[in-house]
Parts: sequence; structure tokens; C-alpha cells
Amino acid sequence: MKRSKVICLISSLFLVIGWVVPLNSAEIKNVIFLVSDDLKASALGCYGNEICQTPNLDRLAESGMVFERTYCQGTSCGPSRRSFMYSRYSGERGKTIGEHLISQGFYSARVGKIFHMRVPGDIIAGTDGVDVKETWTERYNTQGQEAHTEGLYRLLNHNLSTRAPENRQSTKMPYRMFASVVSDGDGSEQPDFKAAVRTVELLGQRVAAEDRFFLATGFVRPHYPSVAPKRYFDMYPLESIPAPFVPEDDLDDIPKLGIAKMTDETSGIGRYPDNIRQMWADYYATVTFMDEQVGKVLAELDAKGLRDSTVVIFTSDHGYHLGEHHMWQKSNFHEEAARVPLIISAPGFKPGRSLSMTELVDIYPTVCELLGVRTPKEVQGTSLVPILKDPKIMVKEASLTLDKSGRGLRATDWAYMRYKDGTEELYDMVNDPGQFTNVFDREELSGKKLEMSELLDEIEQKVEN
Repeated sequence: MKRSKVICLISSLFLVIGWVVPLNSAEIKNVIFLVSDDLKASALGCYGNEICQTPNLDRLAESGMVFERTYCQGTSCGPSRRSFMYSRYSGERGKTIGEHLISQGFYSARVGKIFHMRVPGDIIAGTDGVDVKETWTERYNTQGQEAHTEGLYRLLNHNLSTRAPENRQSTKMPYRMFASVVSDGDGSEQPDFKAAVRTVELLGQRVAAEDRFFLATGFVRPHYPSVAPKRYFDMYPLESIPAPFVPEDDLDDIPKLGIAKMTDETSGIGRYPDNIRQMWADYYATVTFMDEQVGKVLAELDAKGLRDSTVVIFTSDHGYHLGEHHMWQKSNFHEEAARVPLIISAPGFKPGRSLSMTELVDIYPTVCELLGVRTPKEVQGTSLVPILKDPKIMVKEASLTLDKSGRGLRATDWAYMRYKDGTEELYDMVNDPGQFTNVFDREELSGKKLEMSELLDEIEQKVEN
């Protein structure tokens, strides 16, 4: 009886001070955190895409948990990346995940873009962007020439194609997001290639050092400009690429603040329907190139015998519009921009697929629990380890996305957006997963509107407190 009381007291103490007992402590020692840029979940084969070839990520998905309903907290690179590195819905408070793990005795390294870097600006310059240096034991930038890469340059919203090196849309230029380069090189000059090479080198060093590590590698593709060797573009001939389905009046029921700054009309690409399809082809080419670099890292984990002791996490900072709803880029709450891929492959856990609502802020506490270290009190995310144990578990009822324009809320069957000017959107995600009909004004849904509005208020209140 006394022994039982002691055990209960110790368990309670662990709970109060925020420590967790390590899961599979003999196996899980390290984390590889792989982050893509501007990658929509629907571009990957493991998320149902039948055109884009992503064999390495598909194999990772077969060995891990695929989260079907993960949403970013920030709708552009900087806010989103801060959110998952601090596990805060907005702003910075407490330690980053790397800082925290260093304090627990881990080696922490960054390769490429993890915190925000200007792409292409910081990539061309080889600079750190807004990196938090205390996060890392070591850090490495991966430089590239981006739109200035030698090869066939295209500016698709102007229907321009040239091999001339002059006058290419680059840093801070208004139409750089419509640029692509079919590179003359073999890919070794590209930042993502360099990121994979450096990551492989660091893995070898960590094996020799025999220390526990958190290694974060950021790939810049498929972020614009779409640059890759020719063979990747050849994989996606234009005739194989369907145009996205977009009703002509699709913008009519979307509030002004819900419309991306760059549209078919404002960018000019709407004048060239074939070039919209070419944008998809070029995007897919760079996704496949990025996937190949991920494959090099995974192969090295296997070669070094690290897969049985290392958690592999893959995600993106946010999604991307490629003409859906006549919109381009990100920075809005619609499904194309807010939904992201999330795959977690952890030793000792069975693969599966989860339909739980999840968020990028959940990565930090998940890593802590898997590694058996305490989760800081400032962390706002929820550990996803219960889902790794049982994919049927639902850890939260909704996901919150924030932007200076307003708030977006995604629940299992409904999506709700509320903007600072008082306008709103409501979508039935069961019958209208493409979000083509804003049903906010329908009187028969007044109860659902109130329910979603109150849920948003409740979640925001929790976040603020």
C-alpha cells in the first residue's frame, strides 16, 4: 500500500513539473526535422496527388503517421516558422525548440531555411535571414543563384521565355513568383542539393560524436522561382497537366480581405491559360527535385543505422495557391494556403493516417514527449504522441490560423473565416471541400455560424491567456 502511494506521488510530481517519462527510451534519441517551403499538402502522392512524383516522401509516409488535417498558424513564412519553432500562435515567448533541447544536452543544428529567409534574396546572398542563433549549436546556409541560374528563363505571367541573363525577375521584384528556370546544370548548384549534402555530412559527424541531436534541414523548393535541372521539367509535359477547376464567378462571394493580393487579373497570368498549367508543371518539377533531396537524407539515416533511434518529421510552413479561386501565392485562410503536410515517422510506433485536427504548433511538444524531455510551460501546442499510439484519437476540435487581416478556423466539417472589417466566410467542408460556395449568409445556417463564431472566440481567449 505504501509503495503504491509512493508511485502515485512520483507520477503526480512528474505531471506537475512538466516532465514526461521517455517513450521507447532505448530507441528514440534524435530528431530530423525536414521543412519544405510553400508546399501544399495536395501536391504529394501520399496525400492523393496522382501526377506529382514524390517517391521518397511517399515511402516516409508508409513508415509513419500521415496527418490529413494539419494547418499552419501563420499564413506567410515568417509568422508560420516562428509559430512552430516557439510553439506559439503568434509572437515569441520562451525558448525555441532548439534552445530548449540544447539546455537538455542535445546538439542542435540548422541547414538551410528554418526561420524566415527571403527567397530569393537571402539565398542569393547566403545570409541568415531572421534566424535565432541561440537555437543552434551550428548553422549552415545554402546559397544559390535562383532566377539567375544559367538556363531557360520563363516569366509566365508575361508569356516571356529567354536564355539571356539580363532583366530577370528576382529579389523584391513584383512578378518574381511567376519565374522559372530550366537549369543547364545537374542540380548540384541548387540550394536544396547543398542542403542534402550538408545534412548527410552532419549525420556522419553525429554518429562519430555519439551525442543526441536535433537536426533541422530547410528546403526552399517549391518556393518561387521554380528552378531545377531540365530532367525534372521533362517529367511534366504540359499536356499531362490539367487546369484547376475554377468557377468564373468564384471571387464574387469572397470578402475583399479574403482575396489574395495576387490574382489572375492583377498578375496578368489570366491572359495565358496554358501558362497557368505551366505554373503547375513547374511547381511539380521543383517538388520532385526537393523530394529527391529528402531521399538522400533518408538513405543516409538508413546507411548509418540511425532510423531505429531517430524520429523523422516532415512538414511545410504553409500551402500555396496556383490559380485556385483565381488566386496566387499564400497569405489567406483558404484550404490551399492554410493546409500543410505533416508526416511523423517514429521508432516503435506503427504507421497510419490521422483525421484529427492538428497544427504546426503541435510539433514542439510532440518532439519533447518523444525524446523524454520536459515541455516548457510557454508552449501552446498539444503533443501528438497519443495519435502516434492510436490514429483514431482526436486531440483537438479545431485549428486556428492567424493573419493581420483576421482569423481562420478549421473544424472537422466546417471552415470559418472572420476578418477585421466584420466580413465572414463559412464553408461546408463535407459537401463543398473545394470551398466554392460561401454559405455565411444562409439563414438556415445561423446556428452553425453562431457555433463557429463562439468556438473561434473561445480558442482565441485560450491562446491570449
